[in-house]
Amino acid sequence: MNKYPLYLAPMEDVTDPAFRLLCKRFGADRVYTEFVNADAIVRDVASSMRKLRIDDAERPVAIQIYGKDPCSMADAARIVEQAKPDIIDINFGCPVKKVAGKGAGAGLLRDVPKMLEITRAVVNAVHTPVTVKTRLGWDEENKIIVDLAEALQDCGISEIAIHGRTRAQMYKGDADWSLIGEVKRNPRMHIPVIGNGDITTPQRAKECFELYGVDAVMIGRATFGCPWIFEDISRSLDGQPAIERPMQWCMDVLKEHVNRSIEWVGDERKGIVHSRRHFAASPILKGLPDFRQTRIALLRAETKEEVFHIMDAIVEQYG
Repeated sequence: MNKYPLYLAPMEDVTDPAFRLLCKRFGADRVYTEFVNADAIVRDVASSMRKLRIDDAERPVAIQIYGKDPCSMADAARIVEQAKPDIIDINFGCPVKKVAGKGAGAGLLRDVPKMLEITRAVVNAVHTPVTVKTRLGWDEENKIIVDLAEALQDCGISEIAIHGRTRAQMYKGDADWSLIGEVKRNPRMHIPVIGNGDITTPQRAKECFELYGVDAVMIGRATFGCPWIFEDISRSLDGQPAIERPMQWCMDVLKEHVNRSIEWVGDERKGIVHSRRHFAASPILKGLPDFRQTRIALLRAETKEEVFHIMDAIVEQYG
């Protein structure tokens, strides 16, 4: 096992198989699927069932599910197990209104008994290892993660991943890793603790491993348009020099993601829509002068020819 494990965080409508495979190529030690609604799995909704498709090249891979009912979550976990993931992960951390506002995801931080009931139901329903991803608590006055992590461990989970923000924070402000470290230092905790939040540079990853003692770090938004961040962080942690990446090389990787997304979705426009969040947010484009109109054009492009033409023009002008 890598001394400094690096995981791709589960996110909604972002971590498709095309992107997961790119992240694996650049050194992600584990990848997670987009999180999937348990009720939609039970109802056999085609768009949700497609998210359960995994490739052996992705392994180890976790499928993440969310929901608010113990029975439907258990039923969904049994169905998910048939896809043969290495891990089944429960999302208790998504803060968005359409999830948390309906009592799922981070919404369960306001109903811990039900959260624990769901966790036990899923653990008891499957033979696959079950893990949990959650947050520090609902808001600043209710940072319950130290006790909550121990209670979740007692439900039989194999690992816990903690995002260093409350639900009230959403994705604003800085992630607070101090409580993640406190969970890790709790002598009663014996399962691995994964830290998540604001891992955007090799330096920050190193600090989080050294200061808080986590067993792994999970990288989310910093991977957008930058799947090679895993290699950059890994090389830094191993004391190797940074790699100078020409813009043309980076753009070719983004083009590969577009091509793979189109192939996965089976539709050119939908594949572009699925991958555009990545190429339009890539750090190689940030800071380019007068880039606003070009970024708008990228986001409006609906054919691969249009997208690649804009990418080529960027390289020609700035590369």
